[in-house]
Amino acid sequence: MTNSSLIMRFTAQGIAINLLLMGSLVALVIGVTAPLITLQKLYFIENTISLMSTIKTLYADKEWLLFFVIAIFSLCIPVIKIISLLLITNVNYKQGSLLDTSLSLIETLGKWSMLDVFVVALLLVSVKLGALAKVEVHYGLYIFTASVIMTMILSFWIYSLAHKKPKQITTE
Repeated sequence: MTNSSLIMRFTAQGIAINLLLMGSLVALVIGVTAPLITLQKLYFIENTISLMSTIKTLYADKEWLLFFVIAIFSLCIPVIKIISLLLITNVNYKQGSLLDTSLSLIETLGKWSMLDVFVVALLLVSVKLGALAKVEVHYGLYIFTASVIMTMILSFWIYSLAHKKPKQITTE
C-alpha cells in the first residue's frame, strides 16, 4: 500500500468525507447544546433538557458515574473520533501505523456511538409510560442522532477506502 493520504488517493471522495466530517462536528456541537426534550409534569412544571445541561446537573449533583459515562460517550469520544477521522483522511500514513490502528479501533468501538441515543430513547419511553408526565422531543435530539449516524457511516467509508487494494495492472 502506498504511503499517502486518502484524500490524495481518492480526491473526490476525500473532499466529500472532509465536508461531511465537518458537518458531523457542527451537528454534534448543536446536538449537545440544543434542547433535546421538554418534560412537563402535572401541567405546571416544565423542564427543557439538553445533553450539556444534563452533564452539568450530574456534575453539580455529584453523580460521578453517570457524569463520566455520559460526558465521555457524549462529548469526548465523538470529538476524538471525528478529529481522528479527519487526520486519517488527510495525513499520509501506511497500514500498521498509529493512525491505521486508530481507524481499526474506531471501527471496532463504533457500536458504542449509539449509547447516548439509546439512553435518551430509554428516558423518553420511561417518561411516556408515566401518566403524570408529557414529553416533547426537540430538534437537538434529531441533530445529535444525525451526527452519530453520519460519523458511523463515515468511519465505515474511510475504513473501506483505507483498506482498498490498489488495482493490479496486468500485461499480456
